[in-house]
Amino acid sequence: MTTTSPTPTAPDLDPAPLPVTPGTGRRRFKIGAGQQLKGGPFTYAALIIVGLGSVFPLYWTLVAASHDQQRVLDSPPPLLPGGRLWSNLQSAWEQAHLGKAIVNTVVVAGSITAATLFFCTLAGYAFAKMRFRGRGALMTAVIATLTIPPQLSVVPLFMMMANIGWGGKLESVIFPTLVGAFGVFFMRQYLLEALPYELIEAAKVDGATNIRIVWNVVLPAARPAMMVLGMLTFVQAWNDFFWPFLALNQDNPTIQVALGQLSASYTPDQSIVMAGALISTLPLLLVFVIFGKQIIGGIMAGAVKG
Repeated sequence: MTTTSPTPTAPDLDPAPLPVTPGTGRRRFKIGAGQQLKGGPFTYAALIIVGLGSVFPLYWTLVAASHDQQRVLDSPPPLLPGGRLWSNLQSAWEQAHLGKAIVNTVVVAGSITAATLFFCTLAGYAFAKMRFRGRGALMTAVIATLTIPPQLSVVPLFMMMANIGWGGKLESVIFPTLVGAFGVFFMRQYLLEALPYELIEAAKVDGATNIRIVWNVVLPAARPAMMVLGMLTFVQAWNDFFWPFLALNQDNPTIQVALGQLSASYTPDQSIVMAGALISTLPLLLVFVIFGKQIIGGIMAGAVKG
């Protein structure tokens, strides 16, 4: 009678889990595809604080524009809107000629934004994807212009506009800012990563000209960055005060120059000044409401592509 020895079992290669002391263990969160991060109470509290802080200046402008001068200067100030909003808006509109100022600002900001997007996109594409002599030196010179304070060019620029015959005209505000170094650098950095060389080479193999490549390849790839640059440029041109104040006169102002006229008196009426500021803010809010979805979509498209 033979006896068989029991078959040895394979040793367990997995180490035994180490005991975790309560309070000293670390949790690891793994996020898979399709899952979303969930914010805690601190996240929502921070978002509420930031949101209220962002909206409060606009709300205070509305409150101040709906009261009279004496009530605005009271201590404590009012926290709820009053009943003089419409009359203050009418007074600001008539005293500062805001109708013409808004039209001038739309022309100035729209022209500057369109020209900036066109020229900066072309220049950014050239610096990012085209090979030519002196490309690095020219790009360095463009970036170096960002270090020059705008105040240094005021006097020669003013004399140049006067010699051309554009003194007091909108052309003196539009043409000096048709293209900016920041826009060129911004579009170059974006197109370096967002536009592969393979797309350009494929378009050349298909017989596309440079203009066709720019229209059908470069502009679709640069659309997210163009939306962001356009928003920043329009807001900056709309809120610009320094150069329009020097280049234009009271008969042909932009919106910021017109608002400066409201507060230029010895004792300005703060309620009317706030009413004018409210009028100047509404077009920006309207632009963001209309194009906000496209702007945010462009930012997200750029983030996903990056």
